[in-house]
Amino acid sequence: MNAPAALNHSGRTVAVAFSGGRDSLALLHATTRAAVSLGVEVVALHVHHGLMPDADAWLQRARSLCRRWQRAGWPLHLRVRRLTSAPAAGQSVEAWARAERYAALAEMARDAGANVVLLAHHRRDQAETVLLQALRGAGPRGLAAMPRCVVRDGVTWARPWLGQPREAIEAYTQRYRLQPVEDPSNRDPRYARSRLRQAVWPALAKAFGDAEQALALVAERAQEADAALREWVAVDLAHCLEVAALRRDRWLELSPARRALVLRAWLGTHSRSGASHALVRRLMDEWPASSCARWPAASGSEVRAWRQRLTWVRLSEGHGEQGGTASPSETQLDLPVLLDLRKPGLYSLPSLGGAIEVRTARTGGLATAQLVAVRVCGRVGGEQFQRGARTVPRSLKKAYQEAGVPAYDRTGPLVWDGDRLLFVSGLGLDARAVAAAPGGVRRVLRWIADHH
Repeated sequence: MNAPAALNHSGRTVAVAFSGGRDSLALLHATTRAAVSLGVEVVALHVHHGLMPDADAWLQRARSLCRRWQRAGWPLHLRVRRLTSAPAAGQSVEAWARAERYAALAEMARDAGANVVLLAHHRRDQAETVLLQALRGAGPRGLAAMPRCVVRDGVTWARPWLGQPREAIEAYTQRYRLQPVEDPSNRDPRYARSRLRQAVWPALAKAFGDAEQALALVAERAQEADAALREWVAVDLAHCLEVAALRRDRWLELSPARRALVLRAWLGTHSRSGASHALVRRLMDEWPASSCARWPAASGSEVRAWRQRLTWVRLSEGHGEQGGTASPSETQLDLPVLLDLRKPGLYSLPSLGGAIEVRTARTGGLATAQLVAVRVCGRVGGEQFQRGARTVPRSLKKAYQEAGVPAYDRTGPLVWDGDRLLFVSGLGLDARAVAAAPGGVRRVLRWIADHH
């Protein structure tokens, strides 16, 4: 197994997500061994979920192992985070653990000054993910499975061994006599991935010897298709949008397949759970012939058709009717708002008491490609803002404090391009977005409060 190539681009510190299991143990060993000659510091990030009886013992083994490698002169440090929350009633334990684990890993990495976190997923993991997503009825985005490298919240998440077979990692652990911990949940039939590994994969591999390679190739092709579809749907969505609403006349100009993609993209900007297949099908069938109608959406929200427009309405508590007719003006539309900010000018947002001003930038700025269909919304918590190229991302509270922005000037909107933060009122453009901007015409944004 080769040392992760990401070490050459990680700066002075690289982090490795380390559970103590076979895959993460092998990756931590290979990374730290290579870091000795590269002058790179390695930080092992261990998350204590509190779900398994052996979790305390796994933590002690992680500490003992890191101390032993430190004594051998390896540039290694260990950081630990104990989760104090618990899954909500009815929430998937797997989904809760994954979300909390990634949040903890990101926070520990930032605290350690690491901008790269290495994850130990391999080709078998990728193949399993493709199968699980297919069984859930996923489209290209789901079948794309796990990306080899992705930037989120100012952290680069890299999977250097995603193309490696599981057998290569097993051989590595045997060669260096590494002793991983065994997680019994990997054999627990309550979990979908465990059932797949125990009951399905052996039979599949026996019947189709190249199943792992073929499914990994499915993920690669799905990633390409999803990237192309995102670019395409962004243009279609911008064409159909009028502030927060979809215009039916423009939407009907599209083919049925493109209409469905636009609906999924538009619904996905309003609901963190995404667009349900059932709602998309109902809107496809019913909206073309409905001048005034309602459809229940995510909890506490609904989609409304009125005067050739489709709007998302967040209902007030206790106002959960799912039938009848109403004008969108009867209910105060909630954020987010979708806008096309490519052209210079003022974009009024009366509900926020101001407007976004777009001007052509002389230096720096955002590319117009980043402004095709931006999402304008308020703070929800956990956002990170980077003020300059040589600074580290900070929470909005800390960023506001460092910039000396008074509390009463912190109520303006945030502007997003997908998952990338572009602009924060009172703070300006995020340095990460400016650095990622492609060439061409550039724009700068400014929030003007109490615009009339």
